[in-house]
Amino acid sequence: MHTGLRIAAFTTALGATFGTAYGVGKGVDPVVAESAPAPHDEHSRPSPSPSPKEGGGHGGHESTPPGGLQISENGYTLDLATPRVTAGQRTELRFTVRDGDGEPVTAYQREHDKELHLILASRDLDTYRHLHPTRAADGTWTTPVELPEAGGYRVFADFTPARKGAGNLTLGADLAASGRYEPASPSAPNSTARTDGYQVELAGSLHPGRASELKLKISRGGEPVNDLQPYLGAYGHLVALRSGDLAYLHVHPNGEPGDGTTKPGPEISFTATAPSEGTYRLFLDFRHQGKVRTAAFTVRAGSAPAAQESAPTAPTAQAEHSDGHGH
Repeated sequence: MHTGLRIAAFTTALGATFGTAYGVGKGVDPVVAESAPAPHDEHSRPSPSPSPKEGGGHGGHESTPPGGLQISENGYTLDLATPRVTAGQRTELRFTVRDGDGEPVTAYQREHDKELHLILASRDLDTYRHLHPTRAADGTWTTPVELPEAGGYRVFADFTPARKGAGNLTLGADLAASGRYEPASPSAPNSTARTDGYQVELAGSLHPGRASELKLKISRGGEPVNDLQPYLGAYGHLVALRSGDLAYLHVHPNGEPGDGTTKPGPEISFTATAPSEGTYRLFLDFRHQGKVRTAAFTVRAGSAPAAQESAPTAPTAQAEHSDGHGH
């Protein structure tokens, strides 16, 4: 992962529209999800992003497709060997990154203490996982997962191959969890989130095609948290997913531990650029007292900031962070 906001694909979105499957609402009978989301040509570029009327809310700010929307890019392909799992059951997720010759990639640059970061999110963005799988000598990556709900998910592999000039990539693939499925209600816009006894306040807003600062202030029991601990080489990590197609943005803080100017809280500052207008779901990971927590926000890009609320983080939005063995 890299400094600044990196958009990659995530075909799932949040906010007012939260993907096509979620507009049905809570009033419908539950259905059984047994297969992956609608098929697509995984080795070609995706169709253009949906228009605002189709649920994406995307403007015309993108000159190239965001990362993570495609399974292949720059000669590298995400080969997901476990495209289906069963909801509520612990499963070993397996995948390989392949080069242009179809060979497994076995050499990576380390980014924020890891060779590869795996983000997993449900299409309604209520479930979020930030995982660090284990790589075998043959290039196969594995990590245990247990998804709480049936339905469609998206996985994002964020990595930099060791080959000179390859650059950082985020590749995405669809994952289905079979079982009894009931659509979730969209999360309302919020600028305050609560998680595990902590309150996180968001200041600033996303702007299409223009960089802007986002500040997140962490407190507990009404007192500011001034002793955040480094997590993967930073005091916080921020992932943003766009509603409608799950386009993926990964941002890191302005500054880092030990640089002489960055304080360990209570504020963490990020610079981010939205690729388009629309609704986004933001996930902030931070570590305090030896444990990683996640605060989630729903925001709009291209409109006025949401009024401050005290909306709690959705229960399933609490992230699972692991190196394949858990924390």
